Amino acid sequence: MTPLDDDFVDFLLEAKRATYAAGAPELAVASRPGSKDLPYRRGPWSYLDGYYGGEAFSGEEAVWHDDGSDARAPVWSMNYYGTLLGPDIDDDFSRCLKAALAAAPRAAPYRGPELFRLGEYTFVCRWAGGLEFFSGEEEIFRGETPVYRLFFHGGKIR
Repeated sequence: MTPLDDDFVDFLLEAKRATYAAGAPELAVASRPGSKDLPYRRGPWSYLDGYYGGEAFSGEEAVWHDDGSDARAPVWSMNYYGTLLGPDIDDDFSRCLKAALAAAPRAAPYRGPELFRLGEYTFVCRWAGGLEFFSGEEEIFRGETPVYRLFFHGGKIR
C-alpha cells in the first residue's frame, strides 16, 4: 500500500498547480460523457481532475500509483461540488480562484489556503481532518458579498 508521504504531497501539489490552476487544456476525448478532464503524470504517479458543469459543477480529483507491476492502483481521491452565487463574475474572479488553488498549503493540500486575497476578491477555505479522511468548504467574496461556494471531501483509498 502506498503511503501518503512527502512524495505523494509533492506530486499532488505539482499536479494541481499544473492543471486547472494553470489553465491547462482539457483532454480532447473525455474519459466520461460530458466531463472535462485534466490529467497529469510524473514517474509512478498519475492524477486526473475530471468535472462536469460550469456555473454549477461537480468533480473529482484522483491519484494513482504504479507499483511497477503495470497496475495503477488508486490511492487518494477528493470529490467536490461548487456553484457561483451571482451573475456578476469577471475574469478577476477566475484569476483569484486559480491563484488560490495554486497556493494550496503542504499541510492541507486539498484546495487553497485558509485565506487568499487578489484585488477585490477574498478566498476563504476551512477544512477538518487529514489526508487520509477530510472534508471542507471554500468561499470567494467580492468585497463583503459571497459570490462562490464549494464543498469538498475525500481521503486515502485502501
